[in-house]
Parts: sequence; C-alpha cells; structure tokens
Amino acid sequence: MDCSSARNLLPLYFDGELDRAASREFEAHLDTCADCRAALIELDALRRTLRSELPRSAAPQALRDRIQAQVRAPGAVRARASRTRWLALAASWALAFVAGGLLLPPWQSQRGPGGEQIERDLFASHWRALAAASPVDVVSTDRHTVKPWFAGKVAQAPVVQDFAEQGFALVGGRLDYVGSERVPVLVYRHGQHLIDVFVLGTPEQTAAAVQRQGYSLDFVTLGGQVTAIVTDMDATELEHFARLLSAAK
Repeated sequence: MDCSSARNLLPLYFDGELDRAASREFEAHLDTCADCRAALIELDALRRTLRSELPRSAAPQALRDRIQAQVRAPGAVRARASRTRWLALAASWALAFVAGGLLLPPWQSQRGPGGEQIERDLFASHWRALAAASPVDVVSTDRHTVKPWFAGKVAQAPVVQDFAEQGFALVGGRLDYVGSERVPVLVYRHGQHLIDVFVLGTPEQTAAAVQRQGYSLDFVTLGGQVTAIVTDMDATELEHFARLLSAAK
C-alpha cells in the first residue's frame, strides 16, 4: 500500500469502517510510514479539539421529545446498545494505535513467522479494552457464569478460576480475534491493573514474551491450552499471577 491509497483509507480506518483485512494492510503501512502515522495523530487531535472547544447549544425540547419517544420504542434499547458498542470499538481502535501501538519501534523480540502479527493483535486488543466503555462482554465474578457464556461461541470453553483471595479478581470475559481466530479472553483486575488472559488454544505460532511501553506480554499454559497474558503489572505481580493461572484446573 502506498501513501496515496493509505490517505484515502485513513478516514475510514479512523471511523472503524474498514474490514479486518483492509485494516491490517493499512496498519502494516503505518508501521513504516511516519507521515501517515502523523496524519492519523492529527486527525485524532482535530476530533478532540472539536469536541472540547466548539460551542454547544441545547437541543429544542421538541427534538428531545421525539428522540425519547424513539428510544422507548420496542427494539430501540437493543439497537442503541449495539450502536454504542460499535462506536466505542471504532474509537478505541484509533486510540489504541495512536496512543502507542503504531508509534512503537519495530518489534525486536525473537519470534517465528506470524509472531509479529500475534503480538500486534494481543497488545491492540488490550489497548482497545482499556479504551472501551467496558473491557468485558459478560460481567461476572462467578466462574460458573463466565465459563458457560463461552459455550457455543468458541470451539472449547476455557478453564475459568477466580483468584480474588490472592488479589486477582475475575471481572468477566469477552470474545476477541487473534490472527484469524476468535478466542476467549478472561479479564481480571489487580488493584488498578487490568489483566487480559487470551486463551489461544494450540496455535502453530506464538510470540515471545515482550514488554512495550510499560505493558507486558507473557505466555503460560491454562488447562492444556496456550494462553497469553497482557497487563501493566510489574514483573513480580505478573509472575505470581502466571503461577496461579498455570496451576488452575
């Protein structure tokens, strides 16, 4: 992809309107093009400026009444929730890469073919979750609620344990994509730190343990499945959590 094509796609990417294949091609170009990265940053800065500095006027009461009537209509709640979630996802994609994902230096860890894309997907997913309205699709501290929620959505539901007594509380779970595969993600919290646990199964390629911009990526085995941990906890806390996860059955 050249800069001319990338500039045409930039607004679509920023609004979350590109499909997965086109997004990846665009992101690959951004990795090597400082000018297009700068253009993305400028677009994000413009949006923030418009939101914060433009004058705002109250909507007429008649308009408010019409909107409220539509919201109360049958099916409107579900449609509104779906649209809100989609807009949050689109915005968080841009934030994830503007805030650090695409401004990082080239990956330097040792990896096999495909490892770079796995690293990119794992970090980007974690950053999207941090930027989203909620980092989970199912909110529950009960492992007996979270595990069945994955049934039918992925090939194998993951082992789910709550480590609240050890300081790592289960928050819930969500679905995300790593490579071309849809994978379950278990979400934990330790103090102010959010922990994403991606249950990858047995992929042919995995990335090496790395640390970028204060965020760590490490791999353990959970119930016989390869699992990636992404968090901003320090090394000691991460090691403790990884031991708990590895011992879970």
